[in-house]
Amino acid sequence: MNTSRPGTPTAVVVLLARLVLGGVFIALGAVKYADPVAFMKGVREYDLFSPGSTALNWIAATLPVLEIVLGACLVLGIAVRGAALATGVSLIAFTTAVLLRAFAIHAAQGGDFCAIAFDCGCGTGVERICRKVPENVGMIVLATIVVCSSTTRFMLWPRVPRSSAMTA
Repeated sequence: MNTSRPGTPTAVVVLLARLVLGGVFIALGAVKYADPVAFMKGVREYDLFSPGSTALNWIAATLPVLEIVLGACLVLGIAVRGAALATGVSLIAFTTAVLLRAFAIHAAQGGDFCAIAFDCGCGTGVERICRKVPENVGMIVLATIVVCSSTTRFMLWPRVPRSSAMTA
């Protein structure tokens, strides 16, 4: 039985999108979790928070765990649309921050924009901006495919059931 609406991605395409996106989030979340100090230094480079602030410490401690949990949900097929939506929103925020930092570097140093390279705090080390942004856009597309699909095939627990208190 096909549970997709006409015009929506097939269950296999959605499965592949989930596995790639979830796998990337698990892997990069694990890298950040294994070295939270390095991750915190990467986040600090964006100058969004003062050094030693509670927000900076909180992000360094929780974001890697959140990425691992979202990735696991996507891979296992648990609350898939919500996990994909949260992943897509976080990718949009990360990509915006990376672009803003690249524009600031370009404004200060000039030169070829695509030659700009820095450790974005993503867990992959130093990246060239013209490689990192398309990579993130590709993952945003994968998240969008999953969010827009209505298929529940190949999923362990596709939706979080509503509790009786929520429906009353």
